[in-house]
Amino acid sequence: MRNPYDVLGVSRTADEAEIKKAFRKLAKAYHPDRNANDPKAKDKFAEVNSAYEILGDATKRGQFDRGEIDAEGKPRFQGFEGFGGGRGGGAQDFGFGFNAGGPFGGRRSSRGAGAGADPGEDFFSQIFGEAFRSAGEGARQQSRARPRGQKGEDVNATLTVTLEEVAGEAKKRLRLPTGRDVDVVIPKGVSDGQVIRLRGLGAGAPGIDPGDALLTIKIAPHDRFTPEGSNLRQRLPIEIEEAVLGGTIRVPTLTGAVEMNIPPMTNSGRTFRLRGKGLPGKTGPGDLLVTVEIRLPEVVDEDLLAYARKRRSAKAE
Repeated sequence: MRNPYDVLGVSRTADEAEIKKAFRKLAKAYHPDRNANDPKAKDKFAEVNSAYEILGDATKRGQFDRGEIDAEGKPRFQGFEGFGGGRGGGAQDFGFGFNAGGPFGGRRSSRGAGAGADPGEDFFSQIFGEAFRSAGEGARQQSRARPRGQKGEDVNATLTVTLEEVAGEAKKRLRLPTGRDVDVVIPKGVSDGQVIRLRGLGAGAPGIDPGDALLTIKIAPHDRFTPEGSNLRQRLPIEIEEAVLGGTIRVPTLTGAVEMNIPPMTNSGRTFRLRGKGLPGKTGPGDLLVTVEIRLPEVVDEDLLAYARKRRSAKAE
């Protein structure tokens, strides 16, 4: 069976409510009573139920995450740990004292124990057969290569987000290099180039704890706003009459346009602060800093030309 997380379409960090919601949705979609003409629906329905049997049970979910059971809920081979303590090589693996100082030390089986053979291994081979010898050797080799507590590799991924998604603390789906799809909520106060560690979502293997996913956030350039921490900057053109006479102008923000009053005789380059109209921050929303730029008329205005000539002449005198 496939990975139960993939079957239900949830991430490894999904909580109980998310898992239950995903299960109910898929069970309803694939229920045989609703898919009488689809012969594959029954198999899909069974697969969804099997996945939920593992992820819907906290104990089984923990066992699966630790690699103790497979996707069908069957125990994985753990190197006969049930017989004793560690995973080291030799008879001490099984805790029965078959090494030289144990109660069976110095005695060799007459059934094919060659020079240097482990008497403990030979004893169990007589009971369980050659399958035990092969499995035990494979387990010891695996144990030597991957000691208990070893962590898998970290993986790197990049998530590109827009300023609108940052402002809305949006949830985005991302496929990690491991092939797993995860839902990432854009955190408050995130900045361009920031690296977020997603614990336990890296590479792993049975008996090895998975590494982490290192997620680099890239904020896409915006045609209107420039982020500065949790603040935003914007350059806004205004008409010359608005600059001279003052008035109310409309200012675009990430969450919709708002009105802003400017005083008479406002110079080009003056900056106004709209509080709380920036990006979400760890201690509260940032501000929008609006710098106005006077825009001259596209069509020649004779009155404006006459006024400019008059002022030039007055300065020349």
